[in-house]
Formats: sequence, structure tokens, C-alpha cells
Amino acid sequence: MLDSLMSLIDSGQTNIEAAPPEWLRAGDSRLRLHTIVRLRWLAVIGQSLTILVVNWGLGMTVPIGWCFAVIALSAWLNVALRIRFPESQRLTARSAFLMLGFDIIQLAALLYLTGGLENPFAFLLVAPVAVSASALPLRTTMALGLLAIGAASLLVAFHFPLPWCHRDHSALEIFHPLVAWCHAQTLAIPRLYVLGVWTAVVLGIVFIGFYTWRTVQENRRMAEALAATEMVLAREQKLSALDGMAAAAAHGLGTPLATIAVATKELLREAKEDEPIYEDLLLVRHQAERCRDILKELSARAEELDTILSRLPVSHLIDEVVGPYRPLAVPITVTAGPKPGVYAKSDAAREPITDRNPGVLYGLGNLIENALDFAKNQVSVDATWSRDEVRIVVTDDGDGFPPDVLEQLGEPFVPPRPATTVDHDEPGHAGMGLGFFIAKTLLERSCARLELANRPAPETGAVVTVIWSRKAFETPQRCDNEEMAI
Repeated sequence: MLDSLMSLIDSGQTNIEAAPPEWLRAGDSRLRLHTIVRLRWLAVIGQSLTILVVNWGLGMTVPIGWCFAVIALSAWLNVALRIRFPESQRLTARSAFLMLGFDIIQLAALLYLTGGLENPFAFLLVAPVAVSASALPLRTTMALGLLAIGAASLLVAFHFPLPWCHRDHSALEIFHPLVAWCHAQTLAIPRLYVLGVWTAVVLGIVFIGFYTWRTVQENRRMAEALAATEMVLAREQKLSALDGMAAAAAHGLGTPLATIAVATKELLREAKEDEPIYEDLLLVRHQAERCRDILKELSARAEELDTILSRLPVSHLIDEVVGPYRPLAVPITVTAGPKPGVYAKSDAAREPITDRNPGVLYGLGNLIENALDFAKNQVSVDATWSRDEVRIVVTDDGDGFPPDVLEQLGEPFVPPRPATTVDHDEPGHAGMGLGFFIAKTLLERSCARLELANRPAPETGAVVTVIWSRKAFETPQRCDNEEMAI
């Protein structure tokens, strides 16, 4: 195994990045060579100290020569790897599999020399599998788990006797009380106990390996989903910034175009109508005037956006979000007003005004789009406000959220509902739940809180409520998920 490992890695920087075989090709390794080497050095030190303490400290019979020969293999491999490759070298799944597989076999050899599964350190067989589960593909982890289970199974029947205290062996002075206690004990390990240890090792390999792999996978999916959220938000912000760029272009190009127009006018005065250049000058003047008209229109739109849309009431916010979806077959009903019980002439009844936030627009739009996907006849968007809070409620009359996924909604890659309507025939329209996660994340960053529920029986449909504190809505600020304003 050492030869195959060294030949694989020694084939160069290119080979270590080569594609693994089909049975290992489930993803890339995230392990650095430096990490494996350091972990193995810790194992070498720990194994050496344990052998020395057991043999000379406790006076137990240990085949110390063979044990240190096995430990020396790990040390030699570490030295060879450290000399040939940089610390930042990334391993392929196959390379990492061979290295961790070597660690399992090396540990199994030590356990074979020191009592097999009767040795209390037998549970360390779980460690390489846990490392694999945290950074390697599932197939690689499963292969290492089977290797570890196979090694543990062989150690049940084949191993040297467990080292124990003997009166004909001397021990260090500091260990004399422990050795005296050891001499007073009778070593008789039942076969059933060994089988219990084997069962514990196997279950530990399976449980810890799967648990570690599952946890890492969820963290990776969350990171990918958050990256997608950042990408969507950046795109929306870029689109919002185009109007400002248009205004800047209008102001920056106005003077050069005016200069072109004046120069062309002067040239037209000197040119005769029957000259070929006369028509070209007319064309230049016409195109310059056209450019000026376009820039004026862009500048007007940008100024309109700055004066009107940079700050907008909650009712206008909803109208802007709902507008693109009104031509669809399912009608949308929009209502906006103070919360029932709020005095009409009080300050609390005044309509809240907020900044035009691309993240909020995208998030609300996604919620409305999701409601339209599953509605049968009607979607309603209701906005209410009071002195303390602002609420936007999106309701549909579809089948509602399935009870088994209601608690998981908002997590990445959890589909909100199965596809049921005939209005959306595109494949996979039900989605992976990433859009809902992005919407939830963007809204929460605006200090909003989402509440998800189904309409009470006998009515059917889903209800999504977005809640801001009035202060957070009118003075927008970025909020982390852990620092919600409500």
C-alpha cells in the first residue's frame, strides 16, 4: 500500500489533481496534505508514548520492536511527503483515500500486536472515517468505513494477547501503586465482551461517519445558498444602479454632443447642398440631436427615480412588486391601510414610507410568485400598519404548505410545495426551495420576520406574513439573522 500511495503522489503535481476512479468520483477532496501529515504526527507521538508507558512504565509485555516498526512506517511516510510536496498541496479523493486507508491499516497492525479489540484504544479506528466524512465524498467515506469494519472484524479472531502486568517485569517507581493494583487483578475478558466492543466500534464508525458527513453537507449547502443570495442581491443592486449611471452619462455626454452639434451646424453653412459631404453632415447633426434626446429622457427618468422612487410608501412598494404579475391568469387583490382599531387621524395611521430596497422588492416578488404558482383562483396581498409595526400578508387559495415541510421552510433546498397547478408546465417548476430561502434571507436582512402558516379550515391555502417594526421599516438598516428588530 505504501508503494501505491507514493507512486500516486510521486507522479507529480499533475497526478495528484487527476480524476479519481469512477467508484470514488463523487466530489473533490477538501483536504490538504499538511492536515493529514499533522494529524499523523500526533498519532505517531501518541502511539509511541503509549507503548513506552505500557512497556517500561507499567511493566507489561509488549512486542516493542514490532510496534515501533509499525509506528516508524507512519513517520517515514510523513517525512517523505513533507520533503516531496508543499504544505498547501490539495489531495484528490483517491489520494486521501489511500492515505487514510494506510492509517487504518497501521492502527489495525498496532492493535493486532497489543490485544486486538481487547485493547481499549480500539475505538480509534473511528478517527480516519470521521476525517473522511468531514472532507471527502460519500463513496470514499463508505469505502474507508468498510475497511475499518473489516479490520475490526479480523481483530476479533486474530491478535496477540492483551499486555498485562507480570511480576517478573519491573516498572517505574511512579507507577508502582498502579502496578500493584494490576497484579491483584485477574485478567479474564469474556468473548461476549469482545463482541460487544466490536459492535460498539462498528456502530461508532457508521454513526459518527454518517453524522459528520451529514453535518458537513448541510453546512456546505447553506454556504452555497448564501452565496446564491449574495449573487441575487448584487444583481438587483446593479440594476438599481443603472439609473444613476444613466444620469451620469447624460451629464457627461451632454457637452461633447452639444459641441458636435455646433460644429456640424457651422460646417453645414459652408457646405453646398450639391456636395456629397452635405448629406453626411446632415446625418451627423441628426444623430447628435437624437443622442441628446435619448440622454434627456434617461436623465429625466433618473431624476424621477431619485425624487419619487428612492422613498416610497408601503402601498406604492406593493404596487411596484405586484405590477409584473397582474397580466397573469390568477387575479391579485391588493389592500393597504392602517391596522383595525387605529384612529384614522392619529400619527400611527400615517402610511409608512421606506427606501427603495432591491432586496425587499425581490423577496416580496418571490413570495407573490410562489403564491401564484399554487393558487387556484385568487391571491391577496394585504398591508397593514400601526404605531409599532408594518405587516404585509400574502395569501393564496391553493392546497397550502404540507405539514411535514412547514417547519423546515426557509432552509435551502427545501421545496415549499409540490407542483399541483396546470398553469405552470415547465419542468421542475416546483424548484428546490432555494428561491424561497433567498427571499427569506433578503427580507430578514431588512430587519423583517417571516411567519408561515396555512389558512384555517375549511379554507385552504398558504399564508406568508412579513413583519417589520415600524422604526426598522421607515429607517432601513441591515440586520443579521440573529439580530431581528422584532
